[in-house]
Amino acid sequence: MKKLFLSCSLVAFLCIFIIAANGWATSPDKKDIVDTAIAAGSFSTLAKALTAAGLVETLKGQGPFTVFAPTDEAFAKLPAGTLDDLLKPENKEKLKGILTYHVVSGKVMAQDVTKLKTAKTVNGQELKITVMDGTVMVDNAKVTKTDIMCSNGVIHVLDTVILPKQFSVKE
Repeated sequence: MKKLFLSCSLVAFLCIFIIAANGWATSPDKKDIVDTAIAAGSFSTLAKALTAAGLVETLKGQGPFTVFAPTDEAFAKLPAGTLDDLLKPENKEKLKGILTYHVVSGKVMAQDVTKLKTAKTVNGQELKITVMDGTVMVDNAKVTKTDIMCSNGVIHVLDTVILPKQFSVKE
């Protein structure tokens, strides 16, 4: 009886170990897109903009979403005063249009992105995707990190804020 108990215990331990090693045990604890971006520490401007545009709850939703997320440094490249202007309540719809241009419905992993020429964004416009010398460009932004997995999608990091066709910023 003791041998049977020890054998069952060993099998149970191995099953738990294998599940944990494959990440299955931690999947429910995975953060959503917004919480993952905040925890990363380099997307505080994006989080602030999502709040101002009223998009936080949407990107905390079920998804799946693919977000091409500009870093704080990417937002800093915008002409002086542009971000402050976009964060004003009267510019909420413009900001929302810019931010939803960074989001694609569905979970599009890096290996899939590289096979695309365009991707339709949540705001209805298409992103241009090119790959040159192993570098993926989304419109005029370089993808610097890929496949950051979230409970409701995936994040790919951009070095530049991308702008939909009808929006422009003054230099």
